[in-house]
Amino acid sequence: MANKLPPHALEISPENVLQFTLTRSNSNKNERSEMKLRHPGSTGKAIAFKVKTTQPRRYLVRPNQGLLRPGEEESVVILLVDKDRKVLLDSYDQLGDSALENTKDKFLVQSCMVEDEFTQRYPSRANAAQVTRETLDALTSMWNITAGKNGAQIFNLKLQVKHSVEPESANNPGMSPAPTSAPSSSASAQQHQATNVEAMTPEQMFVEISALRRKYDELVSFSVNLTAERDILNNTLEQTKRDLNREIAAPMALEKG
Repeated sequence: MANKLPPHALEISPENVLQFTLTRSNSNKNERSEMKLRHPGSTGKAIAFKVKTTQPRRYLVRPNQGLLRPGEEESVVILLVDKDRKVLLDSYDQLGDSALENTKDKFLVQSCMVEDEFTQRYPSRANAAQVTRETLDALTSMWNITAGKNGAQIFNLKLQVKHSVEPESANNPGMSPAPTSAPSSSASAQQHQATNVEAMTPEQMFVEISALRRKYDELVSFSVNLTAERDILNNTLEQTKRDLNREIAAPMALEKG
């Protein structure tokens, strides 16, 4: 970042715009964008982060919160759900580029310093698999307490979303004939991969399995986080219904009186 950051801020890349390229592929793969967060080491304390969006039903963010110690980095993956991809493509087909130019979708990345006592209870990046629902709930509570404090030091960075459409030629491979050797090349690649696995030492196999395990644990953690967010939204909805019922009942009670 060009400007000097306060000690409670993370280095965030990109700084201004999150780019999503829309494709017409039927592979059901979500379009995605990625942010890199890094603790610059300007303070010895850990820094917590939280990612918010104006369109929580359109985008899936993983992880949407976390904690980084000095020198640690985190990749935040943002997925555009397929339903909204189709909606955006339909708008583009009807209105052209103007349909995508005035999007109001935004993201907000917040960060703040964390007390050492909390940091000691939060697993390090090397032990990310140990992050439990209770840990995430504690982090959410910490954020709620921090936000409620007067004069709390919270760094905010807003990012604009930009959508673009992949050119037709880029996702229409039928425009040019495929090489006749492609199937054999694919088979050869698979055979080569199998040979590599057989040639691995036990240590290499352990490293590979550990990497797969970490990816699996990250997915589990993401699912747990989504469940927690769903519960929060359900509770908020129920509270809103109760408040609405009270507001409706109050005038009726006055009329009867």
